[in-house]
Amino acid sequence: MSATVDEDKSGLVPDWVRRVLRGPRPEAVPSLVGTACTLVGLIDIAAGVFPRFRHSRMHSLAEVLPGATGPFAAALSLSAGVLLLLLAHGLKRHKRRAWRAAVILLPAGAVGQFVYRHSIIGVLLSLALLTLLVRHRSEFAALPDPRSRWKALANFILMGAGSLSLGLVIVSAHPDNVVGSPSLTDRLEHVLYGLFGFEGPVDYADRVSWTVGYSLGALGLLTAVTTIYFAFRPEHPAARLTEDDERRLRDLLARHGSRDSLGHFALRRDKGVVFSPSGKAAVCYRVVSGVMLASGDPIGDVEAWPGAIERFMDEAKAHSWTPAVMGCSETGGEVWTRETGLDALELGDEAVVDVADFSLTGRAMRNVRQMVKRIERNGYETRVRRVRDISDEELEQIRLAAADWRGTDTERGFSMALGRIGDPSDGDAVIATAHKADAESPYGDLKAIIHFVPWGTDGMSLELMRRDRSADPGMNELLIVASLQASPGLKIERVSLNFAMFRSALARGEKIGAGPVLRMWRGLLVFLSRWFQIESLYKFNAKFQPRWEPRFVVFRNTRDLPRIGFAAMQAEGFVNVALPRLFPRRRPTRQPRPCAHITRSQPEREIRAA
Repeated sequence: MSATVDEDKSGLVPDWVRRVLRGPRPEAVPSLVGTACTLVGLIDIAAGVFPRFRHSRMHSLAEVLPGATGPFAAALSLSAGVLLLLLAHGLKRHKRRAWRAAVILLPAGAVGQFVYRHSIIGVLLSLALLTLLVRHRSEFAALPDPRSRWKALANFILMGAGSLSLGLVIVSAHPDNVVGSPSLTDRLEHVLYGLFGFEGPVDYADRVSWTVGYSLGALGLLTAVTTIYFAFRPEHPAARLTEDDERRLRDLLARHGSRDSLGHFALRRDKGVVFSPSGKAAVCYRVVSGVMLASGDPIGDVEAWPGAIERFMDEAKAHSWTPAVMGCSETGGEVWTRETGLDALELGDEAVVDVADFSLTGRAMRNVRQMVKRIERNGYETRVRRVRDISDEELEQIRLAAADWRGTDTERGFSMALGRIGDPSDGDAVIATAHKADAESPYGDLKAIIHFVPWGTDGMSLELMRRDRSADPGMNELLIVASLQASPGLKIERVSLNFAMFRSALARGEKIGAGPVLRMWRGLLVFLSRWFQIESLYKFNAKFQPRWEPRFVVFRNTRDLPRIGFAAMQAEGFVNVALPRLFPRRRPTRQPRPCAHITRSQPEREIRAA
């Protein structure tokens, strides 16, 4: 009977009332609080900048929201708004430091409202948001991201530009109180003086000059304080491959390296690594813009992959990083999605040539065959050797040539780039070079280089292609053919060439009977090929009649794909967001900068010319 009464009583309460009483789900609190801080910050900034807004009904709303700052008018309202905007993103990412700052800021705002505005509603809302943060504090446990002192300079530049722009709006937002007609130069000068706490050339009637002065001074103070904070806070450098990590990875590759052609690229020394509890598997990664980016399949025994993947996901959760995998195989994608609940999307195809099936005969290879013969008639010769079989002097010449032929100052490559050439620890790597006879050099006149890394004991994977700009077109075809023909002598049975993004869409879209959607998608890819090697790289690889192995991107949510794509472009070097150097480094004379992959080093026009 009592149970029935309880059910009747609970039925009297509407569902929406019960949901309100329970409050938001714990996992939704960071996003909710971050969004609230963003809205409050924008309202506070508007209230501090525009005088009409301060006397409108919207200003009454701003006064009762958390972050409104009392009768210090524009200056404190503006300061609180900027701080809340800076804080919002960290709260959404579950950052512990952002939570601590919010817990300090909200009570301060509540006290300010009570003392200066006597706003009970504003105090209650501030304390309600504070209660929500304290109650769900376990949701804000993310550790700091990798960072360096460059963050301080970036903050100074961005905050300075923002303060200058916002200050110009503040100075121009009081046209009825301005004495005379100051020019744009006068207004900019007034802003610059105001950011440093001095009076500028613009005069105002009444007490507006105090409002403008306090607002500009607050912006200058925020810029200085945040820059000092970033400059003196402890550094958290990005993970790097230690000597012990590299040794353990090489042991795993020695036993299981034949499974994935991208395995050797895990030995890049600017990657971090997590091992499975048994130590039989590992996942290598790099953190870029809050994305924990792995490449290829996990290294090691397939049976131990789940343990390494679990450690990877735990690390991503601890720092509130977005987990993603670029270029994993079909088997790797199945394990990742099964163990983590992530989703997978086909990214493109890897071109793999079986050495036993390769031949220059036949109509399909006519263009390649004619090009190779023409270049050979022009006096070029090729040499294909293991790194350990090349002298130190010649290796130094190859390194310097590769550095000089790099098309950009930005070092590119991540998923299919090793970042070095001729390292003694990579003695099994293969280097193919093209030369013209030169009586002054025992090595000939070096004109082109390609570099392969080991793929187990019977394969190799293309890592780098560089050529002298003055060399004849077709150097790449010449060296690939020479490498394939020399492979039996090196006991190489399979060769992985470049990765072709969206290869299947390009191939199907140009066939008869392709639908309008597929044709439109192919047209977009062809258009993007003007800036990125998409179509040209696919056609270049197709010359060698490879078999295509699909590669996938693994991600958590569809809405994360733009962020993951941007992070991948940063990692590969297509998007450079690093701060420019005031004093560029000189070209190395003995230890040149590392090299990158063909897709990041050879301009598209070279492939077209070939």
